[in-house]
Amino acid sequence: QVQLVESGGGWVQAGGSLRLSCAASGRSLTGYSMGWFRQAPGKEREFVAAISKSGTLTTYADSVKGRFTISRDNAKNTVYLQMNSLKPEDTAVYSCAAADRYGRARSLYDYWGQGTQVTVSS
Repeated sequence: QVQLVESGGGWVQAGGSLRLSCAASGRSLTGYSMGWFRQAPGKEREFVAAISKSGTLTTYADSVKGRFTISRDNAKNTVYLQMNSLKPEDTAVYSCAAADRYGRARSLYDYWGQGTQVTVSS
């Protein structure tokens, strides 16, 4: 199995930026498509971004398109989420996940990290 650990969360003012990292161990990430999800207080977990195994395909939720960028460095066994122009509504626990198939659905993802808190103040 692959273990995933997120880092890089924290507090930031609206309009600021953060970069989240998802470090994998146990297996190489080359065999997995990767995704980022988030869950705000009182809301269901929602899809944020996904990237294919090779990194050639990406997809984003409409709410973050143009502001967030998902990337991967397979040599470092790490996936990133660059978050720019952050808004208070981006406040959530952000989790990374690994899947055999590329896509947006939560059901595709077999392995999940513990999550990292992102708080955006107004």
